[in-house]
Amino acid sequence: MPAPRLGVCSWSLRPADPADLAEKVRTCGLDAVQLALDPLRHGGAWDPDRTIAALRDAGITIASGMMAPAGEDYSTLESIRATGGLRPDATWPANLEAARGNAALAKRLGLSLVTLHAGAFPEDESDPLFAIMIDRLRAVADVFAAAGVRIGLETGQEPAHRVVRMLDRLVRTSVGVNFDPANMILYGSGEPIPALRRLAPWVLQVHMKDARPTDRPGTWGTEVPAGEGAVDWEAFFADLAGLPRRVNVMIEREAGEERVEDVRRAAAIARRFMPGGAR
Repeated sequence: MPAPRLGVCSWSLRPADPADLAEKVRTCGLDAVQLALDPLRHGGAWDPDRTIAALRDAGITIASGMMAPAGEDYSTLESIRATGGLRPDATWPANLEAARGNAALAKRLGLSLVTLHAGAFPEDESDPLFAIMIDRLRAVADVFAAAGVRIGLETGQEPAHRVVRMLDRLVRTSVGVNFDPANMILYGSGEPIPALRRLAPWVLQVHMKDARPTDRPGTWGTEVPAGEGAVDWEAFFADLAGLPRRVNVMIEREAGEERVEDVRRAAAIARRFMPGGAR
């Protein structure tokens, strides 16, 4: 089995355009990227042909894509629970249309994986919203599957056992998870390493991000540079190496003003623990 790819999430670098993204990825010492697809779908500075050319010419591989559902409000835990992913009725038509556009883009880019937030499922399966969200997620999964693309659902909003319950109800082999250990801490939804072990059969990709837990229940934890938070990276990468498939590692940094330097530090940690060396 080939070594996993080590890359960076494009949005972490806050690029102005494709050329800027390519330069920043190379400055990070990396040659792979998870690409936010919505800017390409909207065009403008992120014309798909220009984006493909800029990354190709810099020797950068697009390892996966990302879809950002419309209308997400991360101000508080309550606001993202209400507005995140496919949950809100008001944004569902736009999100289904975005899925169609992003699936077409992913196929054009030759991608096999796109990640997104499904949104917070009701804890009670008898809640009518649970069935509605399952139907919506199936619809999105089928749109991507028709283009030959799997989807990875971001972890964090819910404990691992509830994610497993949702996946069991979903009955879609094209759906797995994009495991983010920091999100488990930021949302206060469980310890990252046990959660990774519980979700191991469904892990398709991971985000490398670190965080410290809040000391005020009901509020966000704090994202910090990799190595300064509560994630046990040695244990994390040991469990990752035991998965039955190659799982790429995409470094994500969504806070702080020294993004390139923080990504470089994360990459150094990853290379220390990734077996066989990361490409």
